[in-house]
Amino acid sequence: MTDAGPGPSGRDGPHAFVDDLHRPALEDGDRHHLARVVRLRPGDPLTVCDGAGRWRPCRFGPELDPTGEIAAVPRPVPAITVAFALVKGDRPEQITAKLTELGIDVIRPFAAARSVVRWEHARAVPATERLRRVAREAAMQCRRCWLPEVHPPGTFAAVAALPGAVRAERGGPPVTLLRPTVLVGPEGGWSPEEAAADLPVAGLGTHVLRAETAAICAAALLSAARAGLAPTSPEGPSGTLGG
Repeated sequence: MTDAGPGPSGRDGPHAFVDDLHRPALEDGDRHHLARVVRLRPGDPLTVCDGAGRWRPCRFGPELDPTGEIAAVPRPVPAITVAFALVKGDRPEQITAKLTELGIDVIRPFAAARSVVRWEHARAVPATERLRRVAREAAMQCRRCWLPEVHPPGTFAAVAALPGAVRAERGGPPVTLLRPTVLVGPEGGWSPEEAAADLPVAGLGTHVLRAETAAICAAALLSAARAGLAPTSPEGPSGTLGG
């Protein structure tokens, strides 16, 4: 096994996930997508990945034909987390897809006091599975080798207790990797009890953001800081409302 650096690129063909890199086999849905939507033909290149940082190049066909060794992409550090308050419609799926594309390691939906949406147990299980499928599809699209952890919906108290947690709030200091877990509130804002919680705050810009925009903004800031593209500083500009 070799060190692959950043991992596969668009030049390597489309990207898919398999259970076993030594004997790679596509799931039926992925094979149908690659053959019918992407229109891969036998012999075309693609990459396959186990979701835990390891991947290898193959050629498409009735059976996948490995064309190179298994390579490994180191797990990014520090791990970065975005917890977002549940919102209506398909916006949790949209948020999950974008957080996956931006490299977030842990995705945690939660019910805030002012969340309009409540995922009770009967709904929480299929809804969580849906978010995990969305994350997997997004990871294929962006050729990501580490699948994010997508947790079932929790409570504000649970996400506030996470190591390195900060509450996104307008006027707060910039996001920093010293506290790489950002909590984004609902459209109605934080309740007085949530705002009074013993948590540091972090800002996301100069404007009031919609909940989904705030989650994506938090992800972009964390990912850019980790990549060294946008170093954060306590003396930087203040930020915005967390949802």
